Amino acid sequence: MTRTTDPSCEQAFADWMHAIQRRTETALDHALPAVGIAPARLHEAMRYATLGAGKRVRALLAHAAGELVGAQPEALDLIACALECIHAYSLVHDDMPCMDNDTLRRGKPTVHIQYDEATALLVGDALQTQAFELLARPGLGVPDARRLAMVTLLAQASGSRGMAGGQAMDLANVGRRISRAELEVMHLHKTGALIRAAVLLGADAGAQPLPAAQREQLDVFSKRAGLLFQVVDDILDDTASTTTLGKTAGKDAMNDKPTYVSLLGLTDARRLADELLLDARTALAALGEAAHRLGQVLDFIACRSH
Repeated sequence: MTRTTDPSCEQAFADWMHAIQRRTETALDHALPAVGIAPARLHEAMRYATLGAGKRVRALLAHAAGELVGAQPEALDLIACALECIHAYSLVHDDMPCMDNDTLRRGKPTVHIQYDEATALLVGDALQTQAFELLARPGLGVPDARRLAMVTLLAQASGSRGMAGGQAMDLANVGRRISRAELEVMHLHKTGALIRAAVLLGADAGAQPLPAAQREQLDVFSKRAGLLFQVVDDILDDTASTTTLGKTAGKDAMNDKPTYVSLLGLTDARRLADELLLDARTALAALGEAAHRLGQVLDFIACRSH
């Protein structure tokens, strides 16, 4: 998996990425309840779970897709914050003893370790509802009917037909040998649904929606990118260290979870990642030069080291 850009383009993308990560951090800092507001401990734990770390891939995708339609950065900030709140909530709940029972996330103790299990449960609940409060704000600057459709899209991506459903499949498949098709369905829900939502929500934030044919290509891109993210994640879980990942390396293997590496082997998993990368690039090509930023985020997903 290699990048397709020259060094000067890579530096320009790195500068853009860091700028989006900083503005997302600032926006989240403003969006989350302050520690001084009751219940202070819950708000402190919400901020602990969400701020100060993370690649902000979903925020990057939303901003990159927003460039396609000339969306206002402030509207994209709201979308990015909503996505990151959903993502953070999912990590908090996934790490709990009743799920993956992990003690390390983003290089620091997981929320149920730093606080307690009851607080971790409430943090996830509160971050989930915070996401929808943010997406419902008038600052999106889109017609009410489209905003309702955007809220519906995020809800579906987060619920039983999306991320939560994928987690249920993941738990049900522990210790089982499943087919590649079953694994793909699982990860199109667990990981891919929120990545797809990030892309489509960013594209929906413009003054005018994308033509149907272009949005369809964007949908294809987002699904391939979501699967690519998961395949790379499985490869890193097998090859990278705990220090590099910021979470417990090899945990999927220890828990006997089905992964692309356990199903295909490391060599074929890497080959699949290359195929998904090519598929996503092909879908993106139909959108022209305006989609170049999405292509850069795609390369970042493919080549990340943690």
